[in-house]
Amino acid sequence: MIAVYPGSFDPVTNGHIDIIQRAAKLTDTLYVAVLTNPSKKPFFTVEERISLLEKVTEDIPNVKIEPFSGLLIDYAEKIGAKIIFRGLRAVSDYEYELQMALANKKLKGDTETLFMVANSKYSFLSSSLVKEIATFGGDLTGMVPDFVISEVEAKIKRR
Repeated sequence: MIAVYPGSFDPVTNGHIDIIQRAAKLTDTLYVAVLTNPSKKPFFTVEERISLLEKVTEDIPNVKIEPFSGLLIDYAEKIGAKIIFRGLRAVSDYEYELQMALANKKLKGDTETLFMVANSKYSFLSSSLVKEIATFGGDLTGMVPDFVISEVEAKIKRR
């Protein structure tokens, strides 16, 4: 079975990694699909995000990292995925994710969205929060892998 876990991963957090590890155990191939959205100004380029994800998933043989743009459901169909994994941290995530899952179901009825509840130690964590903390010089230990901390700090210094 082929599945996809989409996101911006800007940057990848320990919460993302937890979902990737858990989802990879449930499927033959898990595509981690990195969203390219031309209307947004990402912190890291798509290539940088893919590179970070490749490094954190190098020990998970059934994970493939790819960029995508456009409708997720079209990308899922292109790669043959019948499952979309989405992580939920809070009720507010559920409302948005439910809307997306129902829209995807309407567009392509044979693809299922499976929600994975975030590990409680990561339930507060988001890429936006990581960037905000880093911008103000806060400690990112435990939120992202150590090498990602270095990449985030280097990116802030270059800005």
